[in-house]
Amino acid sequence: MDTTLTDPLVGRLLDGRYRVESRIARGGMATVYLALDVRLDRTVAVKVMHRSLAEDPAFVRRFIGEAKSVASLSHPNVVQVFDQGTDGDNVYLSMEHVPGRTLRDVLRDRGRLPAREALEVMIPVLAALGAAHQAGMIHRDVKPENVLLTDDGRVKVVDFGLARAAEASNQTRTGMMIGTIGYMSPEQVTAGAADARSDVYSAGIMLFELLTGRQPYEGETPMSVAYRHVHDTVPMPSALLPDCPPLLDTLVAQATARDPANRPADATAMLVAAVEAHRTLPRESGPFPSVPVSPLPTGPAPAPGVPGVAGGVPNHTLIQPRADLLTGPAADRGAPAGTGRRGFRPNWFLVALVVVMIAAVGVTGWLFSQGSTVPVPELLNKNVTLAADEARRLGFVVEIGEAQHDEKVAKDLVMRVDPAPKTEVEPGSTLVLVASAGPKRVNVPNVVGMDENAAKEKLAAAGLTPDDVKKQASETVPRGQVIRTSPGVGTPVKENSKVDLIVSKGLVMPDVQGMPKDQAEQLLREAGFDPQSVEQNDAAQPCTVIAQDPRPGAEVDKGAVARLTLSACSVEWHWPWENNGENVNEDGNAVYIPNVVFKDVRAARDELRAAGFKVEIRKGLNRGRVLAQTPPGGQQAPAGTKVTLWH
Repeated sequence: MDTTLTDPLVGRLLDGRYRVESRIARGGMATVYLALDVRLDRTVAVKVMHRSLAEDPAFVRRFIGEAKSVASLSHPNVVQVFDQGTDGDNVYLSMEHVPGRTLRDVLRDRGRLPAREALEVMIPVLAALGAAHQAGMIHRDVKPENVLLTDDGRVKVVDFGLARAAEASNQTRTGMMIGTIGYMSPEQVTAGAADARSDVYSAGIMLFELLTGRQPYEGETPMSVAYRHVHDTVPMPSALLPDCPPLLDTLVAQATARDPANRPADATAMLVAAVEAHRTLPRESGPFPSVPVSPLPTGPAPAPGVPGVAGGVPNHTLIQPRADLLTGPAADRGAPAGTGRRGFRPNWFLVALVVVMIAAVGVTGWLFSQGSTVPVPELLNKNVTLAADEARRLGFVVEIGEAQHDEKVAKDLVMRVDPAPKTEVEPGSTLVLVASAGPKRVNVPNVVGMDENAAKEKLAAAGLTPDDVKKQASETVPRGQVIRTSPGVGTPVKENSKVDLIVSKGLVMPDVQGMPKDQAEQLLREAGFDPQSVEQNDAAQPCTVIAQDPRPGAEVDKGAVARLTLSACSVEWHWPWENNGENVNEDGNAVYIPNVVFKDVRAARDELRAAGFKVEIRKGLNRGRVLAQTPPGGQQAPAGTKVTLWH
């Protein structure tokens, strides 16, 4: 039965936007459909999560967050995410549709890949992972099923973030490990932890499989495979294929080290090593020589009596020597007795005929090549080194132009070819490849300590745009000078980016009115001022600040004089609730006022309120601790008396 016909989503308009045309694939967490975005009139792939995950709120929350992160990741080797949404019970992603097949399909058809081809698949995969790692994203499920090969030869990685979203689901909380056991790093197995080096490990396992046609570990159960990832060392590819280049043995060994500290730091570091290995391989290197694939020491033994199979890998996928093209059966067996001369005449005739045909084909090809043209290959968005190698293999002369900055094309990828791709040119023509130098970045210059105008001029000269100016009190930076910038000094930012200046407004005069003289003078000295006081007769509490100059909140320089006007200090005075020096409230009970000086202002407020007092909080130096208190602690007062705190 055609399952597409019975799928309830096929033919439906999902979320009022995506008309589902057919089902492409079904996996462990989602089903993928081919759909038409009716709003933008384009074909997309829609990945719909399975119902068990869509009904889990934790998964949906994480899924939405991961979708937003992946949508911001723009790289030619990453399948682009366009949209994310829900439609009833359906939670979905709308993605770029990539016609082609998975790397798993290729391995199924071919068994394994030649050394150069394996690296030419891994290099764009590592470029995609490297871009994700630099953006702070981890794939967590690197495997051939998540690598797509397009019909025009491009390589794209899919399903970034899906494994992380699944980690939030109830399924994982009941013990299911997220990832694919055959490619899972030791730390993912033992602790469920993953970072960039975990992706590197999985990429190393995948490279091993591309080279050998099999995974390094086999077992009867997934847990037995997981156990070997934790306790065994991944064998070298040459253990199965003796002629495997030593550099690839080294690359696999480094990527699959059990200790993450011994692996390349991220996919970009592994990419550099892979490009170098590719560069050193002979250009003409095709598939490995047709040597039997040996079983790993811990793997199953070859099946006895079954030709062409070793360690479970069919040899029919390998390129076989063709030495029999010019030798017939008689040559293999020897000529029958009495027919020696006649036995050789047909073979010499065939040899001569082949030579004449080869010469004729060569001459004809040369004649036709005179005056013919060839198209410039499509080299855009490829690594410039690999693109140059490809062009030279096709017979072009290659010049590498000066790299140019570009906000959209990643560093070291070809952004322009001259002549343009698909242009018809003469064979052997010169192609100029211009690579991207990546986005242009300008470091924020150091303008700390400059006045506002000079700082703005220096920012503009560096190609940046001075934006908002914010004032902030400072005890160390004089008024009018820059304290810092936002983004900070030395931060690389895009050209013409806006930069805020935080400028000192000097010291701010604290409010000490109503504060006892000793506490007020101590606070002002601590703030960097020079307090000077005069007294005048006043009915207020003795030796209390009744006026100050400069006014509270004024912006002044450090060391400025703070003039305080005090009520007379020699006058005898009693608190309003005192009667002949006795502290008594209305019902004859007195309450001790707690001493909260130097305590956290919030804790002090709560303590006073718990004791039954009202609290007023005023800013002094605004340091979060009580600097002064009135009435002072230790004396008795009626419940409900107001206590003023400065902080």
